[in-house]
Amino acid sequence: MPTVQQSQPGWRADPATAAGVRRWVIKAVVYVAVVAAVLFGVAGTITWWGGWLYVILVAGSQLAVAVLLLRANPALLAERSGLGPGTKAWDVPLAMIMADFGPLAMIIVSALDERLDWIGYLEPATMAVAFGVAVAGSALVTWAMVVNPFFAGVVRIQHEREHVVVTHGPYAVVRHPGYLGSIVVTIATPYMLGSQWAVFAAYAVVAFTILRTYLEDRVLLAELPGYRDYAATVRYRLFPGVW
Repeated sequence: MPTVQQSQPGWRADPATAAGVRRWVIKAVVYVAVVAAVLFGVAGTITWWGGWLYVILVAGSQLAVAVLLLRANPALLAERSGLGPGTKAWDVPLAMIMADFGPLAMIIVSALDERLDWIGYLEPATMAVAFGVAVAGSALVTWAMVVNPFFAGVVRIQHEREHVVVTHGPYAVVRHPGYLGSIVVTIATPYMLGSQWAVFAAYAVVAFTILRTYLEDRVLLAELPGYRDYAATVRYRLFPGVW
């Protein structure tokens, strides 16, 4: 099954792509602003360095995606700015839990923990290590996004974009490296923020991510030509040697 590398240097000349890119940029800026406002507003302080680590992580990941995809595949930014045709209805709430409600729950609980000191602070070294782990997970998500021109924000077969199986990069190791990277970030986030209570919200998000991986894999096996052969070669969905 062939792999795909797309480059569209003239994306500004395509009104649909340009509009989609603008929507994505606006959403990314608003998202970072909301994250910062919720973190420090609920915590009641701007001197919370765990909160700043999280803001740096979120802003840095959004910036990396924008810079890399504007060069490699701006159409994917446009694709990720909204819901395309054929989006699976069951995936919309799962996508919102993973991308919006789950992270929001983690940062609110963490901010309350910072404000009220429910359990006590984690060691700064633990928070720093967690930040490094989260950066690694975010880098894996970004890598998967860059090598996969069909890395949409929701589950759908992108017939209008000539959707094919991608087998190189991290996809040579696991079938859903983006979800694996997301799980790594999710697990590291409570420790980066210094909140042991937020671990429970993180576990819930991981559970929904595993469910979404299972459901998406079923769709790809049933509807994407070549994916069943790919799955026979790359056996593991998320965790090498496990599942």
